[in-house]
Amino acid sequence: MKLFFAAILSLLLVACSGSDDASPAASPSAANEATAKATVIASQTPSATAIVSSTPSTTATASNGSSNGGASNGNTATRTDLSSLSGVVDKIRPATVQVTNQTNVPFGRTGTSLDVPQGTGTGFIYDNQGHVLTNAHVVEGGTTLLVTLANGEAQEAKLVGSDARTDIAVLQISGSSLPIAALSDSSKLKVGDWTVAIGHALGLPGGPTVTAGVLSAVGRHVQEPSETNGGGPYLFDMLQTDAPINPGNSGGPLVNINGEVIGMNTLVAAQAEPGVPAQGIGFAIPLSRAKPIADLLVKEGKVAHASLGVSFTPVNPAIAMQLGAKQGTKGAAVAQVTSSSAAAKAGLRSRDIITKVDGTDVKDESDLPRLIDQKKPGEKVTLTVLRNGTEQSVEATLDQAT
Repeated sequence: MKLFFAAILSLLLVACSGSDDASPAASPSAANEATAKATVIASQTPSATAIVSSTPSTTATASNGSSNGGASNGNTATRTDLSSLSGVVDKIRPATVQVTNQTNVPFGRTGTSLDVPQGTGTGFIYDNQGHVLTNAHVVEGGTTLLVTLANGEAQEAKLVGSDARTDIAVLQISGSSLPIAALSDSSKLKVGDWTVAIGHALGLPGGPTVTAGVLSAVGRHVQEPSETNGGGPYLFDMLQTDAPINPGNSGGPLVNINGEVIGMNTLVAAQAEPGVPAQGIGFAIPLSRAKPIADLLVKEGKVAHASLGVSFTPVNPAIAMQLGAKQGTKGAAVAQVTSSSAAAKAGLRSRDIITKVDGTDVKDESDLPRLIDQKKPGEKVTLTVLRNGTEQSVEATLDQAT
């Protein structure tokens, strides 16, 4: 079985200090003017090509609703706690599972077919109903999904729901007394906290692999790789860790020193630029974002995302000059407006520069999709727009993304 890598591309890393609950809604074009780029790959194991990872505006504190919930976040740990990580591993390993994505293929000339593995990833059981949290790119395209527990027991899982725009999926397995991962509040994390990643790296036999590091940064915004030209959807407010993450780790838990889940391992940066490897830069979806999405998938089977319906590029001095804007102007230069979209109905045009959404400045490449994604379909937003150097307000009623 091959290792499941997604397409590789350069993408913008935007450091932010806040924890806005958002995800992509607009469809930004690739930004040649990006000042900080890295090549990012999916941390998952392939044989069919996978696309790696907006959400509702509500933010929820992670809680698994089971008897082991309410654990502290363990931010007071000191280096002496790392004399051994065996206690951390013992706590999280039973709830960590391998997810095998299987596809149905013809078997010889018999007219029959078999389910054949096309890739593997990781997941973790997070409640007493047997729900398993993993990445959407782990389960994409699978005819059947096989979940293997730490004790070697395997069973076919039900796909409860998958949301490619946030790269989150929920499976469900059956069984009594299933091990459940303890969940922590990722919003209380501090840079420098110890982190431990666990997952089925490279699909190696013998159970999950454990790596350790620190929380390197919070509030990272990254754009996922895509097989097609341009990038995939944006993932917002990601946790950055230097705990090694490898193909096969996708969907696995990132935990604190107490063995409590703080995020879901998703991406790694492979190159700072062509020929210059990046080291120790991995990304995890924080639990404070993943859990509300998982709850919606369990409740409704899908997540509704707002959409404006534009493609854009961030404004730099050269673009500002060509569009008749003052030097130093920040914003999103509209490249294309989708017909019949919210933007089209509001009268937005190509070459408009969106500088604010409901009064909030659009400064960086990810700001426009992040701000739009905080909204709900059908909600009205006021856009501040520069057109031929003249500022005006445009009101748009957001669509539901398809």
